[in-house]
Amino acid sequence: MIYFDNSATTKVDNDVLITYQKVSGNYWGNPSSLHNFGEKSFNLLQQSRKQIADILGVAPAEIYFTSGGTEGDNWVIKGTAMAKREFGKHIITTQIEHAAVKNSAAALEDLGFDVTYLPVDEEGRVSAKDLEAAIRPDTILVSIMAVNNEVGSIQPLAEIAEVLKKYPKIHFHVDAVQGMAKGIHDLIFNDRVDFITFSGHKFHAPRGIGFIYGKNGRKINPLMDGGGQERGQRSGTENLPAIVGMAKAVRIVKDHENESIVTEQAIREKIYHHIIKLDKVRIFSKLNDHFAHHILCFAILGVKGETIVHAFEKEGIYISTTSACSSKKGVTSGTLNSMGVPQSEAKSAVRISLGDHNQLAEADKFNQVFDKLYDQFKKLS
Repeated sequence: MIYFDNSATTKVDNDVLITYQKVSGNYWGNPSSLHNFGEKSFNLLQQSRKQIADILGVAPAEIYFTSGGTEGDNWVIKGTAMAKREFGKHIITTQIEHAAVKNSAAALEDLGFDVTYLPVDEEGRVSAKDLEAAIRPDTILVSIMAVNNEVGSIQPLAEIAEVLKKYPKIHFHVDAVQGMAKGIHDLIFNDRVDFITFSGHKFHAPRGIGFIYGKNGRKINPLMDGGGQERGQRSGTENLPAIVGMAKAVRIVKDHENESIVTEQAIREKIYHHIIKLDKVRIFSKLNDHFAHHILCFAILGVKGETIVHAFEKEGIYISTTSACSSKKGVTSGTLNSMGVPQSEAKSAVRISLGDHNQLAEADKFNQVFDKLYDQFKKLS
């Protein structure tokens, strides 16, 4: 099997799984309990928080554990809206955000907030000038993803941060679910960024766990009320085994980040150069610094994306139709539509997304299968 769908989810690392099992078996005390058994769990929780913070170069008090990217995005966006609504009700985001961001913004529109959705260019990138033009006296939040999950476009966060330095009261949120250990740490952890969302299952941690970075001094309202865990900001008994496993996963992927980038780049380039010469192929992810090295989105014209996915599946290769969250719903890529890609091409789009478990030899196998399937599709058409 060749697994090229890592942007949808990743396999839990074996060492992370062992850690998860050990913590589940030995530390089942509630971290909020007063007894010694609970205290041991609490100490392990805090050690995990510190480990993640130290690796990322932030303060432990700036790390808050969540259930994943969707909760993190919802919390920052809705939490900012509730905390700052007396100062304004205008939010700026983009047309190509993940559904967790776009639908959170839409929910706030139903509550009377005003949302500006910035357009993107043909590479799927927003303009810092467009952002600055959209800022109003009542703007309270800017939410822009780091790496687009469908085509891999990297947003100009540094330029956007420069604009927002002139507006220090506006919260700046970055959805970095696709950005952990992908060579863009400094871009994500810009001094002007206030909140960052991460999801564990995108970097070999268990599903159902994630965290946000929240800059000291920046306030958002809690999304959930309850027992007051996470320093009163995120109630709910902590998923300790998953948290400890995620901390281990962060360390593993960051330790191997540079070598993984080299391999993923090589795989992507080998496939790119092989398929771009074919007349019925359109590639939407370019080989330049504006695109992440682990995502390649392309189309075989005249063939539906789901047909391409299932054809590769029969050959033991797993890819996806752009976003996994919308693939089963038959939704055409919103990102490609925003980039001006014709509907006839967008409905044929599929995505390869690489991870640090992939090997260069898999590119050769993919190209062989691609040639076989391409010939079959040409005959059918």
